[in-house]
Amino acid sequence: MTDRTVVVSDIHLGAIPSEKETAFLRFLEGVGDIGDDLLINGDLFDFWYEYGEVIPRGHFRVLSALHQLVRAGIHVRYLGGNHDAWGGGFLTDEVGIEIIDGPALLTVGGRRAYVAHGDGLGGGDWGYRALKWSSRSRLGRLGFRLIHPGIGIPLARMASSTEGKAGLADDYVSPRAAKLEALAHSLLAERDDIDLVIFGHTHRPVLEEVAPGRHYLNAGDWIYNCTYAVVTPELIRLDHFEPS
Repeated sequence: MTDRTVVVSDIHLGAIPSEKETAFLRFLEGVGDIGDDLLINGDLFDFWYEYGEVIPRGHFRVLSALHQLVRAGIHVRYLGGNHDAWGGGFLTDEVGIEIIDGPALLTVGGRRAYVAHGDGLGGGDWGYRALKWSSRSRLGRLGFRLIHPGIGIPLARMASSTEGKAGLADDYVSPRAAKLEALAHSLLAERDDIDLVIFGHTHRPVLEEVAPGRHYLNAGDWIYNCTYAVVTPELIRLDHFEPS
């Protein structure tokens, strides 16, 4: 496992302006200069579902860039979020990325990390938890596959609220941010098998040293912040990407 991991989350391809997608593509071009391992912690796509022989259109440039990273020797790991937890053989076999079911214990930048997108965690939100369980179950996935892609994909995109959020102020903060931060503190206090907790979902970049050598990290998003993190055994850095 490599000792330089780049972490991103919440890009929401398909619901962000074209200039943000272009910025993310330029960021991917430089990943090999700052890391040997790319961890995408959920919601790379605003919606993704593979129907066996059919995949959603519109993300070719990013998928091609990820494939080029893999060919260059960059290990790309992808943990699905609440918008894109239904990855399959196209992403693994054609693009070459590793799909991880979260929450998961991973080595990230040489550190022991608890990694989850964060949706449904932190207490409460029982309605969403039930929806999450049913939609990710084998029966739920099969049921959605029976809906024609020409109907199912537009319905899923209509249900998303991402495009509405993109018009909010830059200081928008998810109401779940405080709950996930509290959960991160709790995990780091109670578990001696981890020294890093990584969440996404809130669209709020956070890097906090909860105790000496023990950190909570949220890499933020690409709707408002265009942020990413670099994790190594010596340091954790949270940065803003400037397209220029």
